[in-house]
Amino acid sequence: MKRGVFAILATGTAVAALAALVGSALAWSELNRPYAGWPGAANGGEPAVVLLERGEPAGIMLRRLADSGVVRSPGLLRIWVRLAGDAAGLHAGEYAFTEPVSPLEVIETLRAGKVLLHPVTIPEGLSLPETAARLAEGTFGEEQRFLEVMGAPDLVGSFDPEAEDLEGYLFPDTYHFPRTATEPEIVAALVLRFREVIGADYPGENVENAINLRQAVTLASLIEKETSIFGERDRISRVFHNRLRLGMKLQCDPTVIYALRRDGREVGTLTYRDLEYASPFNTYYSAGLPPGPIASPGRDSLQAAVQPAEGGELYFVASPDGGHRFTNRLEDHLKAVREYRKWVKASR
Repeated sequence: MKRGVFAILATGTAVAALAALVGSALAWSELNRPYAGWPGAANGGEPAVVLLERGEPAGIMLRRLADSGVVRSPGLLRIWVRLAGDAAGLHAGEYAFTEPVSPLEVIETLRAGKVLLHPVTIPEGLSLPETAARLAEGTFGEEQRFLEVMGAPDLVGSFDPEAEDLEGYLFPDTYHFPRTATEPEIVAALVLRFREVIGADYPGENVENAINLRQAVTLASLIEKETSIFGERDRISRVFHNRLRLGMKLQCDPTVIYALRRDGREVGTLTYRDLEYASPFNTYYSAGLPPGPIASPGRDSLQAAVQPAEGGELYFVASPDGGHRFTNRLEDHLKAVREYRKWVKASR
């Protein structure tokens, strides 16, 4: 009798062990089997894009992946994640799956944080409000929140203690951000890129008029707003340097527009009355450089600000042939202005 009981128990234990072994083998096979259950996956259609929110538990993340057709057995995968101790190492973000992958490959993708990145281009010459609007258009965040972050000078305080905001220090470039990037993270990336571009010695020593970094970036922003032509930037810089040296007003039209918009005023075609607008940013009204940058200058304008062309030119005006016409004498400048206005009138 007892032998029969022991035999049965031994047989049961063996069966249980065999079942466990078979179950483990099947589970391991399932964890390594590629799966693509989203619509269109079989014929190379649209990828499966899954957004895993910050703070979500691993179980919720895996359920989202299952609902999107990326994994087939979220329960089994959850057990594996728990046993492997990977739950805390799964990164939130937006993921794109273009082909069948195994559950373990999915986990490796999440562990490595290989999130989907979206490009956004910030052109040269944008002001803070324009940059905030451009970023918000890319659905990276809220425009007002961007303005709040850009309105604090903390990110540039170490190299520009006079800064009251980040105007001029958001470097224009093409960036790639994950959908989950926050407004402070994005703004910090733009400032970091500015630091990388200018290096440690900008504007460096022996710069004309002994301008410091803030003044150099301010001058670069004026150059950026005056022309988009590469070969003109250093010549416009020369004009401004000559005027600063002689104590002449810079009379830069973009500073008038900036001053008006900064104070919340509508800007249309500039009038003589606009040129008299009382603002330290209006270089028709105030002598010298504005108190700070009026836009984000690009690399070429930053270089031109501290490396102007040679020459004694004091004036420039738009030319019918494109670009600008540069002159040394006032009478020549006034003649160039008359010719340009005549051309504009004839072109209407």
